[in-house]
Amino acid sequence: MEPLASVMAGGFFMPEKTLMTSADVGRALSRIAHEILERNKGADDIVLVGMRTRGVPLARRLAAIIQNLEPVSIPVGALDFALYRDDVSSIEPGTQVQNTNIPTNIADKHVILVDDVLYTGRSIRAAMDALVDLGRPKSIQLAVLVDRGHRELPIRADYVGKNVPSSRQEKIKVRLRESDGMDKVLIVDVL
Repeated sequence: MEPLASVMAGGFFMPEKTLMTSADVGRALSRIAHEILERNKGADDIVLVGMRTRGVPLARRLAAIIQNLEPVSIPVGALDFALYRDDVSSIEPGTQVQNTNIPTNIADKHVILVDDVLYTGRSIRAAMDALVDLGRPKSIQLAVLVDRGHRELPIRADYVGKNVPSSRQEKIKVRLRESDGMDKVLIVDVL
């Protein structure tokens, strides 16, 4: 375990602790990929859909791992669910809605929704609403890198990289090499 570092938050230096290293992230994604194949009895009819923003590279990585295990091409999409959120009225003006890009019809497919952190469940609910507007999947399953608890809705992940008991005064930060230049999961105390 590496020593505590500090980050600036609200004018104060807050301690941060590494929860997952690059190797931990890789092992978690490999395990999730195997679990997806086992539960779905292979990779037929699977579509991976990453939730913007960090769910998208995680979905791509899972697809690459699965394709190394099974001789099938896995469609990977990106979902922007911003307009489906229950707090849409509080979204700041000027917030850009990114494109939803799902390269195949999701009707009668097993859609694996992929996100970095599962917290209250509100983002997942919004994402499911957005998906159903695109078609009627055979099933929607949820894969997350980190489940931190504190659900406000009855939503649970089917595949979890790491369960992290946390307080509401802590923030989970996922860093991915595609967007941040490194793979790491941190927990930070916030006031």
